[in-house]
Amino acid sequence: MSHPKRTLALMLFDALLVNLALFGSFYLRFEEGLPQEYIQTYIDAAVISTVALLLAFQFFGLYRNIWRYASIGEMLSIVYAVTIGSAFTVTVVYFIAPIRLPHSVSVLFWLLVIVSIGGFRFSQRLRQENPIFTVWNKTPRKVLIIGAGDAGVLALRELKNRDFQDGMPVGFIDDSERKIYLNVQGFPVLGSRKEIPEVVEKYGVEEIIIAIPSASGDAIREIVEICKETKASNLKILPGVYDILSGKITVSSIREVQVEDLLGRDPVWVDLEEVAHYLKGQVVLVTGAGGSIGSELCRQIVRFSPSQLILTGHGENSIFDIQQELKQHPIFTEIFDIKDQQKVNIIFERYKPSVVFHAAAHKHVPLMEANPEEALKNNILGTNNLAQAADRTGVKTFVLISTDKAVNPTSIMGASKRIAEMIIQDYNYKSETKFVAVRFGNVLGSRGSVIPTFKSQITAGGPVTVTDPRMTRYFMTIPEASQLVIQAGSMATGGEIFILDMGKPVKIIDLARDLIRLSGLEPDKDIKIVITGTRPGEKLFEELLTSEEGTSATKHKRIFIARPNNIPYESIEQLVQTISQRGSYLDRDEIVAGIRQLLPTFRLEKDSLQTEMIVNK
Repeated sequence: MSHPKRTLALMLFDALLVNLALFGSFYLRFEEGLPQEYIQTYIDAAVISTVALLLAFQFFGLYRNIWRYASIGEMLSIVYAVTIGSAFTVTVVYFIAPIRLPHSVSVLFWLLVIVSIGGFRFSQRLRQENPIFTVWNKTPRKVLIIGAGDAGVLALRELKNRDFQDGMPVGFIDDSERKIYLNVQGFPVLGSRKEIPEVVEKYGVEEIIIAIPSASGDAIREIVEICKETKASNLKILPGVYDILSGKITVSSIREVQVEDLLGRDPVWVDLEEVAHYLKGQVVLVTGAGGSIGSELCRQIVRFSPSQLILTGHGENSIFDIQQELKQHPIFTEIFDIKDQQKVNIIFERYKPSVVFHAAAHKHVPLMEANPEEALKNNILGTNNLAQAADRTGVKTFVLISTDKAVNPTSIMGASKRIAEMIIQDYNYKSETKFVAVRFGNVLGSRGSVIPTFKSQITAGGPVTVTDPRMTRYFMTIPEASQLVIQAGSMATGGEIFILDMGKPVKIIDLARDLIRLSGLEPDKDIKIVITGTRPGEKLFEELLTSEEGTSATKHKRIFIARPNNIPYESIEQLVQTISQRGSYLDRDEIVAGIRQLLPTFRLEKDSLQTEMIVNK
């Protein structure tokens, strides 16, 4: 019903309630019937009170409130409106009616109007708060809420707001002994996490909502493992209170548990409002803006009002997608290849950016083993072209997106990214521009990463392929990675390699099992896990630092700086010149020899023939 129609309907119903209250007050005062001398007084009071009270209700906003969320404030508004309307009625009747209203009638009228108007309004809140008043079209599924704190209450309120149509809570689970067997808003705390299977069985729970945003990744993982052993068919999680308070999401974003929730570390939060001041009013250029990290960088950068944001990339489709998403902001798009030095120079001269985030790179290890010359052309020559243009046009800050695979590399891709780090450290030494790098591990959900691969394999019915049961990796989410990059730009003094403390590495095979369980299936029963053997260039364990680098702390407790090594500047220039001159004609032996001039300990796990055979398969 539209607002005007709703208001009119409420006013008509309120008029009826006011007249019933007046009739009731006279009836209670004169039990044997209304005396003849009071008939005119009654008529005058009915007309005046109807008009006066409806005007008072309008003035105090009774027709603008959503009464299912009514509280003490709304109740006081009713009391104020009825008091003023009743006082006005009594006063006017005193002067115009042949006989004034009896005092008892005035008091009874005031009380009855408050009770009737307030009762009608608050019946909607009562219906919401007490499911006994709800008429069910079907039996709602039974829900168990894990966490009887603030987040648990938020989850309960969200179910109430939907009239329990999405589920009826049977109670809470909480590990605090002080809360067990007490009630939270009328629902009992039934026990600790150890009692989850028993509670699910006893009450026939069909859905479990995890509402403990402060819990660590290990704790969430343990709870999920317990829940997955029960007969509950749905498992959901409430987003962190940080997300809710920051306005990024609402409580209604109760969602399915995702693999990000099971990381064995707490998420990294960066106060971007504090650190991103260097972006406001500046021209910012992002390479690889259509990629997973590049596009998220763009989403976060536009929040800080750059004067221009330049989205650049080689793939037109991905750039088109992020352009459409951000078209309400001052953005420009450029399609070019960072290996094209002339076009790079033209773009930098055209826009003269103040800040550059370099996210464009070839990143897939096996593919780069099969195409090593492309890794060198894109990751080394492309980075050098950008750094040279940044130096020439006076860019203030240049941030390279690097990877943990650059540490003690055993792949062409990893070696190319390590040399890219050395290039920007070389330019930092001879340029006024502040050149820095950000080094982090695998990004959950990025294109071509392990999670989308596992999901597609599960959707296809399996098997899920894992290269080695011992394989471990560090993981972070795309927003975390992007925030770290922006943080690094604000902290840069020049030449640093910023590294995130990513907690404990995660076993890939455990990640596969978690993803299968989160899909409602059983590992090795519904979906098989097959060990395929390590791929060319892969390491069992990734590192974030070389033994020579060491670290120093920053003001952010989760971010460290690697101390730069001695950079062989002449060898870098020689390799860049070789790539520029020979490019696609470089053979594998030349590439490995050139890399070893800069990285003497570089070694490959697989030879070229084996690489080609595996990739072709």
